[in-house]
Amino acid sequence: MSFADVRKIALALPGVEESTSYGTPAFKVKGKFLARLREDNESLAIKCGFDERDLRLQADPRTFFVTEHYRGYPVVLVHMNVVTPTTLAQVMEEAWRRNAPKRLIDEWIASQVTAEAVPRAKARRPPRRSG
Repeated sequence: MSFADVRKIALALPGVEESTSYGTPAFKVKGKFLARLREDNESLAIKCGFDERDLRLQADPRTFFVTEHYRGYPVVLVHMNVVTPTTLAQVMEEAWRRNAPKRLIDEWIASQVTAEAVPRAKARRPPRRSG
């Protein structure tokens, strides 16, 4: 996965802006850190909770890791060449949910519910009668 792919996933979330952090490209929501490209240009640092980090490290140590520097921070490191787009989208969405303002999250959830309901409503319409 390239950083362009990461950018596309991150910027699809409401209110996310591209920024910098420690001299590398980063993503923030309303000024709060979500993720950044690490200096190695091969991995990402993504904000998460300590419990989530521990679960991800145990479940998929090939994709997720942590260095001694990050042990004390609620951040998980991600190998970009291993992570799938679906998994990265899930991790980014969780980071976004932890940091986005409640109003923005509520609006996004409402838009998701509305978007899902529209196709179902169309599918339930009775067939048109001819003549």
